[in-house]
Amino acid sequence: MANVLFISWFLSLAQFSTLVITIQAKIPAVIVFGDSSVDAGNNNFIPTIARSNFEPYGRDFTGGRPTGRFSNGRIATDFISQALGLRSAVPAYLDPAYNISDFAVGVTFASAATGYDNETSDVLSVIPLWKQMLFYKAYQMKLRAYLGEIQANQIINEGIHMISIGTNDFLENYYAFPGGRRSTQYTISEYENFLAGIAENFVRGLYGLGARKISLGGLPPMGCMPLERNTNLMGGRECVQSYNNVALEFNDKLSKLVKRLNKELPGINLVFSNPYFVFMQIIRRPSLFGFEVTSVACCATGMYEMGYACAQNRLLTCTDADKYVFWDSFHPTQKTNQIVANYVVKRVLYKLI
Repeated sequence: MANVLFISWFLSLAQFSTLVITIQAKIPAVIVFGDSSVDAGNNNFIPTIARSNFEPYGRDFTGGRPTGRFSNGRIATDFISQALGLRSAVPAYLDPAYNISDFAVGVTFASAATGYDNETSDVLSVIPLWKQMLFYKAYQMKLRAYLGEIQANQIINEGIHMISIGTNDFLENYYAFPGGRRSTQYTISEYENFLAGIAENFVRGLYGLGARKISLGGLPPMGCMPLERNTNLMGGRECVQSYNNVALEFNDKLSKLVKRLNKELPGINLVFSNPYFVFMQIIRRPSLFGFEVTSVACCATGMYEMGYACAQNRLLTCTDADKYVFWDSFHPTQKTNQIVANYVVKRVLYKLI
């Protein structure tokens, strides 16, 4: 009986993954903080190599143009915005093509390659999380000047604030520099606690600025990213289980944090958006979701490339990204983003509506 229910759940999720769900709700805006999972192009406007505003990125985006999203098309928050009855793409705050009238219904302050830890953002000179908070404060001032105090406060109070960050702290910082400052300063469990403390302070900061509907995102199975798998030669190029275990441990700490803050902060509606398990099911049973390839990415050789390396080897890039779970060695395809986004909307974000 359990197996029947298990398969039934998979089939329903697979069917669900092909749909773009639209929820008729009064959510006025989606306001986003984080890393490359939700950066729509902010890094295009800062001096960093962590960029994707060139081909083959964006080839399946509207107009077939690269935007700075680390995908062949849209990212998860774009699909979430659309599902909430808002725009089909959330613009980057630093993009001069947009203004406060656009940002009033959706904006992302995210920066690819950043993390909770300031030392993570320093690696590739990207926008740290604390500066994203400063951008948000400036945004609030612009919003009040544009709409007036009452309507601006309504957007801030009723808008969904989404946080998607943390993977780079481990893969780009802690594990990337053996014997480095963080790995000698903290055990992995202590580092998780350190990051969770930053997450708590950030949520409290948003709350202090009037945000009441907040989604704190968890980590995906980061050991299954093609870059990690294809450098795991001794493990037969399988997922790096130790990295996945860290993701599970950290997610558990974030989940407990969410429960505690919901009790401590009056009027807050804080949810934990955990992509780990749906992402793992996609990787374990790709055919149920229409995928054919999980261990390598679409871009270039699919083993190690991301960013400029994808551009340099773009002639090797696959022709149909919808067959691949990953677009580059670190980031999912548009199709994967859509499945995960729709799952999060249906299973988690409905609580904020």
